[in-house]
Amino acid sequence: MTEELFREDAYLKSCEATVTAVGETGIVLDRTVFYPTGGGQPGDSGTLTRADGTAVPIVEARKGDGGVVHLPAEGAPALAVGDRVTATLDWDRRYRHMRVHTALHVMCSQVVGGVTGGQIGDGKGRLDFDLEPENVPDKDALTEHLNGLIAADHPITISWITDDELTGNPDLVRTMSVKPPMGAGRVRMIRIGEDVDYQPCGGTHLKSLGEIGRVAITKIENKGKQNRRINLALVE
Repeated sequence: MTEELFREDAYLKSCEATVTAVGETGIVLDRTVFYPTGGGQPGDSGTLTRADGTAVPIVEARKGDGGVVHLPAEGAPALAVGDRVTATLDWDRRYRHMRVHTALHVMCSQVVGGVTGGQIGDGKGRLDFDLEPENVPDKDALTEHLNGLIAADHPITISWITDDELTGNPDLVRTMSVKPPMGAGRVRMIRIGEDVDYQPCGGTHLKSLGEIGRVAITKIENKGKQNRRINLALVE
């Protein structure tokens, strides 16, 4: 299986790796900095470069047999099992994903309702909430509240709890449609500040809220009797 270096350090931009499999679905490495599509976060893009300088553009990373599968661009040079490569992210794109993802965690912590869906994009994202009418926030008020928390620059830390601990504390899971990754014996937890947010998540995040920059709630949409979609964007 691929060693997923981004789980412990989301700021790694590149790594040395060995090709362990090549097939119709893509290229598998023994280790990678590429995050594979999952949990609403898009898979990373970038390049795999051989020692002779040959670069293989990667358009997306996905989960697959053997670990993380790197999808080469159409017509890209071929790699072979055993090739040594440098895996390098499109860092600007990944960093925007990290900013949006972390901002959505903050928003999730401040809206009273279960999360029924979500998506992270390049500079924008959204969460769907199961909300009682009285809990639907005002767009402008939520924008200012989130920016206040972001400006406070709360630190973000990663820790782990056991599967049994999470099972015994179901309120830690805010998402109603996506279950946290379990089965390996431990679950990765993301904590923002002392009490802003604490929930399981396998995605990539910032080190502190100040890195997000200002955000705006661009739209709150009615998607059903109680379902509301709250759209957020980075303000560059």
